[in-house]
Amino acid sequence: MSYSVAVAGASGYAGGELLRLLAAHPEFEIRTVTGHSSAGQPLVAAQPHLRGLGHLTLQETTPEVLDGHDAVFFALPHGASGALTAELRDVRLAVDCGADHRLASAADWAAFYGGEHHEPWSYGVPELLVGAGSAAGVGAGGRKQREELVGATRIAAPGCNASTVALSLAPGVAAGVIESDDLVSVLAVGPSGAGKAAKTHLLGAELMGSANPYAVGGGHRHIPEIQQALRGAGAADPRISFTPVLVPMSRGILATSSARLVPGTSAAEVRAAWEAAYGEERFVQLLPEGTFPRTADTLGANTCLMGLAVDEAAGRVVVVAALDNLAKGTAGAAIQSANIALGLPESTGLTTNGVAP
Repeated sequence: MSYSVAVAGASGYAGGELLRLLAAHPEFEIRTVTGHSSAGQPLVAAQPHLRGLGHLTLQETTPEVLDGHDAVFFALPHGASGALTAELRDVRLAVDCGADHRLASAADWAAFYGGEHHEPWSYGVPELLVGAGSAAGVGAGGRKQREELVGATRIAAPGCNASTVALSLAPGVAAGVIESDDLVSVLAVGPSGAGKAAKTHLLGAELMGSANPYAVGGGHRHIPEIQQALRGAGAADPRISFTPVLVPMSRGILATSSARLVPGTSAAEVRAAWEAAYGEERFVQLLPEGTFPRTADTLGANTCLMGLAVDEAAGRVVVVAALDNLAKGTAGAAIQSANIALGLPESTGLTTNGVAP
């Protein structure tokens, strides 16, 4: 069976990555692409690397254009998709790669985004632990978010930074081996996560040869999303110091997250929690002890690679995670979640192989 697909916001970075992955998906047929100021132009004028989709023309982003498709993927700025999705009448599955349907708390939305708060949709991070369970966080009441995606008709794809940090720390929270009131995460991120709009601080001349922190001191919009995910994993009141740093690579995230060890917890127990959480996962992989990932190893792939260490002197767990913010961080997570919702094999159209050098 082939599913008809539309992509709203197809002229941007996230939209382009969605189309690149969807073009290789054997069960999806891309029929419609939409843009804003680019409407009326050939898709290849906005996405010249997508030569296989040269027959498509960007249309206006309206409910009338998007209705009638089996699946619609939204790659729009925050605040743009909520009102639009509310007007859909004939769409089997909608997947929002923006922020509009991620947060359950209206107060968090008001504090970090502003504007109208829309209902939360099923969160599109299949591997995320939900509920504290056994010592490994799975079983005896623990489960994975993929269970919430089966048969879903509305999915909120994650924020790329948020899913990276949540996946890094959730096993320790669910297993009860780390304290959740003293979390620290510092991320090196590529500027493609900020979108395609022209901004002075994202110019090559500003980025090359420099590392630039932003949203320092608790102002980043992904913080409440991380806290929401960690509460789902069993944290009562997660508190995190979160600092992203723009670095001169077009795409990628390297997140170094640390948490205080629960007293009396051994390094073996720590590693066992992460191994149990991700040992059977295809797209989230814990690397061998003493090995840590590079962003280069994840480019173009739907993978999150993770290294783990226990800093005995500091009494802290350190997790280093790498992923491609446009692939596993956004478009890959959206398609992976859509596969689950539609009853397709979860890995359909997705790869663990990156691009090198």
